Amino acid sequence: MFKNNSKYLVVPALMLMSFDVSDANFEAYTQKIPGTEVTFQMTPIPEGTFTMGSESSENADEKPAHEVKIAPFWMGTHEVTWDAFELFLDKNYELAISEGPIGELVDGLTRPSMPYLDMTFGMGKEGKPAIGMTQYGAIQFCHWLYLKTGIFYRLPTEAEWEYAAKAGTDTRFFFGDDPALLGEYAWTKENSEESTHPIGEKKPNPWGLYDIYGNVLEWTSDQYDPEFYATSPSDNPTNPSTDLYPRVVRGGSYDTEAEELSSAARFVSSADWKRIDPQIPKSQWWFPEAPFLGLRLVRPQIPPSPEEIMAYYQAAPITDY
Repeated sequence: MFKNNSKYLVVPALMLMSFDVSDANFEAYTQKIPGTEVTFQMTPIPEGTFTMGSESSENADEKPAHEVKIAPFWMGTHEVTWDAFELFLDKNYELAISEGPIGELVDGLTRPSMPYLDMTFGMGKEGKPAIGMTQYGAIQFCHWLYLKTGIFYRLPTEAEWEYAAKAGTDTRFFFGDDPALLGEYAWTKENSEESTHPIGEKKPNPWGLYDIYGNVLEWTSDQYDPEFYATSPSDNPTNPSTDLYPRVVRGGSYDTEAEELSSAARFVSSADWKRIDPQIPKSQWWFPEAPFLGLRLVRPQIPPSPEEIMAYYQAAPITDY
């Protein structure tokens, strides 16, 4: 286990109540969503340095490979599932269990209405990753978790995602270079039968993360820039999203061919994912043509200030017309 003896206190700026401050061991833990029986697991990712990108790749946007230092963080052991994400969507349920200042704050959080179509795309929900949300929707889910738990959850940066995926390895995949072995670790186009699958059915990577490849693409917080690696900072790099498209998603999905996958492969969001959305302006919450898109949580070991946290959550969405 990785240990940390520093103190932590994470409290939303608007909350008028206190939390106990205690020693936080940097180890795996299970987070229960207050007022529910829903839980999710978080895995510690140690600080370290790795080579981001791949000089051997045929994809120019994975070059130049460059050394990056990453601060420690926890990452979701699994992709976020429907049982957690639907609690965020269901305001009526929230009203039934809300009490006191936290309940009032959570009740006041802007949340999407239920989508006008079946966002499971007929693939089902039980044990499966939540899908189809925009980056803004994913961040607001993190905001809801913050108001519920007092803990700062967010999306991974592109660098954090790749660092966690590689898990100390320098091969194409965390298990080596042979895509023929992906079936042991991932749901891809070759074995998925065109559907998402319940989390955790395949083997994890060396740091205990499941479904890093395949199942669903996973949001990062970064804007996509094919030239970013040439000027990337060496410490905890990030390229904040300022334009609606394209933004970086990672890992591939059940609909991705094995040959397209690697720990360094970069994928991007697309306006085509909203092509059939009849709303004007189009929804800031959903991609009605992205059944292959989901999210995985990150919690930095050392959280930013309450002001920085709220700035992250309250960044105005960019809407397409």
